[in-house]
Amino acid sequence: MEALSPNQTISYSHPEFVLFGFPGISESRQLLVIPFLSIYVVILTSNSLIIYRIWVEKSLQSPMYSLISLLFAVNISCTTAIVPKVLMGLLFGLNQISLTWCLLQMFIIYVTVVFESNILLLMALDRYVAICRPLRYHDIMNNRFLVQLSIIGLVHSSLFASPIIIVASQVQFCRSNIILNFACENMVLLNLACGDISKIQMVGLMVRIILTVSDVSLLLLSYLSILHTAMKIVVGKARNKALHTCSTHLLVAILNYLCGFLSSIAYRLHISLDVQNLSSAIYFLLPATVHPIIYGIRMKEIKDCLVKSWRS
Repeated sequence: MEALSPNQTISYSHPEFVLFGFPGISESRQLLVIPFLSIYVVILTSNSLIIYRIWVEKSLQSPMYSLISLLFAVNISCTTAIVPKVLMGLLFGLNQISLTWCLLQMFIIYVTVVFESNILLLMALDRYVAICRPLRYHDIMNNRFLVQLSIIGLVHSSLFASPIIIVASQVQFCRSNIILNFACENMVLLNLACGDISKIQMVGLMVRIILTVSDVSLLLLSYLSILHTAMKIVVGKARNKALHTCSTHLLVAILNYLCGFLSSIAYRLHISLDVQNLSSAIYFLLPATVHPIIYGIRMKEIKDCLVKSWRS
């Protein structure tokens, strides 16, 4: 493991790093294989199962369920960009990662995180049209429009992530090549940079705040409009079903944003590195683990299809 020597100039930049998550329990780090592997298997199995059921069940062929399956696909993509590398390091000591692969992992993480937020906004739009414009729902929320919005969301996510990666790629890393985290995140990587990077960190923080505030504002505005319309127009069982579906989407959104907020705060507080690592693990793994449970329990159509498949 390399570190900055007294005679080393800032012209040198480490081409390779060591991912060393949870440094406070270095003597028993291998035991982390159990929770990481178990959670990853649960994420792969549960998310893939519901994606498959949505794909094959005719009763689930609607834009809302297509968006749910897209959300689950993003869950799998984000965790797959992180967990296999963690397991390789814990099991075989393969903790090394080049700067290029580190930046690529960071890019995938940020693209999937932002795209996930965009999917939640699309879900809010879908419910808004279904409840506030029911007669035009099938004309507006058709497959072509859904694909177009998904592509726009993916492009938007890439445009958000690209400047972060470009800035990080231009920074020289001469303090150390040991990343005290299990994944390449912008904050932990920049902490190894030469010189003062406070301005870069502040820009990153402001971009994240603006993005989060704008997404949350749009989300709340959409669901407030839905709530107003549902209470005024929709009646009886239809109202209860509409509110139940919207509350399920809103619960998922709150979980995502709350985990992201706690993770962001953890890196700006003077707390142990292990707690910071734990907050990152919760941020990346908890939503992907809980999403299938929330939708599997609260969405009657999905639950019925799962029960039917288990009985057959």
